[in-house]
Parts: sequence; structure tokens; C-alpha cells
Amino acid sequence: MEAGMPKRKEPGKSLRIKVISMGNAEVGKVRNEFYKDTQGVILVYDVSQKDSFEALDSWLAEMKQELGPHGNMDNIIFTVCANKIDCTKHRCVDESEGRLWAESRGFLYFETSAQTGEGINEMFQMFYSAIVDFCENGGKRPGTNVSISFTKEQADNIRRIRNSKDSWDMLGVKPGATRDEVNKAYRKLAVLLHPDKCMAPGSEDAFKAVVNARTALLKNIK
Repeated sequence: MEAGMPKRKEPGKSLRIKVISMGNAEVGKVRNEFYKDTQGVILVYDVSQKDSFEALDSWLAEMKQELGPHGNMDNIIFTVCANKIDCTKHRCVDESEGRLWAESRGFLYFETSAQTGEGINEMFQMFYSAIVDFCENGGKRPGTNVSISFTKEQADNIRRIRNSKDSWDMLGVKPGATRDEVNKAYRKLAVLLHPDKCMAPGSEDAFKAVVNARTALLKNIK
């Protein structure tokens, strides 16, 4: 599908881009044929649909499988679009959660609205520029502008805390744990996620949640 997207304005150069909508029902039947020569991927999810966001992992898994053992996803430009940000009343995936997922993988991240056009041009221009740099660098992804200022351990714990079912789970201790066990788990997470030390998206909310969980548990432990 040839797509009339915003053109990269650079004297003496032209750029021809072929865009394939992999989620399209018809393309879906044969989409495994398109993975091999992919230079860039735009992963789009609906901020008002949690399952849309959670499906991002399965898209990556499918792509990795189709590329095979010799495929290299490190040399593909990935951009994540949190779409429908105009639907503020129905939003269930906040920016910090989406940004954490993208940036922890070294992917570009944009908040967009197909309805209002917000963020669309900026996203495509950045995406196309990254692909041009990719081609000019001999088919290898150049250094990304995404600065990962947090560790995998920090990112994993923020996700775990966000999805915890109760205060015990949040601190990573078993129900019935002693005061010392609760305090030990709290201190470890507090050091790991303190906003002054952790720059990961969502770290401040995770830190507050850990503080509240400790307070709630200690009230009921003699």
C-alpha cells in the first residue's frame, strides 16, 4: 500500500516509503511475508483499550518468530504510538505506562490522535528520519535518541507494582509476613524507586504506592 505521508524535506534527496498495515484483516492472512525486509515498525495501541496495549508484546513475539534465528530486530526502527489521546474520559493506559514499555526497549514513543492530528506529523517525521539514517548507516541502526536512564530491574518493578493485587503483592512479601520482613522489602524498593534516583516513567507513582502499602500493612501487624 503506497501511503501519501508527510515528505522528508531534504535538498537533493527523495524518499519512497511503502507502508503495510499489518493489522488489516486481508494482510493478516499473509503478513509473515512482509517481516523479512522490514526497516521500520510503528506499533499503535488504543489508550482506551487495555488489551490493545497488552497485545504489543505478542506483536513483537510474532515478528521475532517470523524473522527466525538469524533475524536481527536491533536493526529495525521501532516507534510506539499511544493513539486516541483525545479520548481522555476513557483513557485506561496512562502516558507513563506506555512510555515505560517503549523506552525500556529503546523504542521511540509518541502520544497521538488520529482524530485531531495531534502528534501525527511529528511522529512520522521522526520515524522517517530514523529510517533514512538507518539506510545511510549501511543498514545498521545508528545511536538512538532515546536515552534509557533507568535499569531493567527498575522498569520490571514498576510494572509489577502497577499490576499488584494487594499491598502484600506490591511489596513482594507473602501474606502474614513479619514487621521486619515488610520493612526490609520496603527499604529495598524505596532505594530502587525513589524519584531522586530513578528516572523511569511512573517511578514517582510506584514509590508512593510502596509507601502506602507499607503503612497499610504495618497498621495490621502487631
